[in-house]
Amino acid sequence: MTARPHRTLLTFRYADEERARRVERSVRPELGDIDGDRATATLARDGATLEVTVLADDLVALRAGCNTWATLVGVAEAAGGIA
Repeated sequence: MTARPHRTLLTFRYADEERARRVERSVRPELGDIDGDRATATLARDGATLEVTVLADDLVALRAGCNTWATLVGVAEAAGGIA
């Protein structure tokens, strides 16, 4: 399998580690489930910072992946009273 040539890092910073942890736990189950043939994502948290890396075969897939993950994080924030 060849590496996906397009990459974007989405960084979300929260007031404290617990808020970042809640969002991470909310969106982590989506990893692998919403990946398509042309895009994938990874998730990492360091303290109060959550990072979503979107990797894609082309720019259209990259945009779609970024929109999807930004929306998922936004919903997790709203549902957890973080936003």
